[in-house]
Amino acid sequence: MKSKESLFQFAIILAVITVVYNIFEGVAAVYFGLEDETLALFGFGLDSFVEVMSGIGIWHMVLRIKRNEDEHRDHFEKGALKVTGTAFYLLTTGLIITSIYNLITGSHPETTSWGIIIAVLSILVMWWLIHNKRRVGNSLNSSAIIADANCTKVCMQLSFVLLVASLGYELFEIGSIDAIGSLIIAGIAFREGKEAFEKAKNQTGCCEEEAAKDDPEQLMSDRDKNDFAP
Repeated sequence: MKSKESLFQFAIILAVITVVYNIFEGVAAVYFGLEDETLALFGFGLDSFVEVMSGIGIWHMVLRIKRNEDEHRDHFEKGALKVTGTAFYLLTTGLIITSIYNLITGSHPETTSWGIIIAVLSILVMWWLIHNKRRVGNSLNSSAIIADANCTKVCMQLSFVLLVASLGYELFEIGSIDAIGSLIIAGIAFREGKEAFEKAKNQTGCCEEEAAKDDPEQLMSDRDKNDFAP
């Protein structure tokens, strides 16, 4: 059985991998999204950059828990969540406007093959991260790390949306499929923004709700503490 120290080290490595992967994914998705004129892939890439900000907050969180085992968010994490939430709302607005414009003008991508490749790779990486984050979180009995694993599922959902939209266009060559995929990504980004602001206000978000399903006493304890938070 791994020691607590080695588990925390692995949790830090997972946080770093999350940040670094999202940077490379964002660069590739934005580049090929612009090159191939696919809005779904471009929006997916911008979302990856927002996830980098969120990932840095998670990285900081793991280091803090390692130092003092305090699962409650500090000032830096709350600030990062507010910035992340704002970025998600801006992304949502931009994608909705551009998607509607593309639907009206009939714009369509040149190809979505890179969207398929990036989506498949992302699904595999996100699955690996979720599996290991949950394993480490359960071993450390850390609801915060388990909640992070549950939030990583959102990235997988985005990857599936990109995959379906990209495959749909390659198979049927209907330009509106790409725009519809972008609107779905915008909806998920809006939900992520709302979740970020809820967390910044010390409210229990959907990730924490899911993490506490197997431990309802922990969820009630967190809610009681939040009721008395300033």
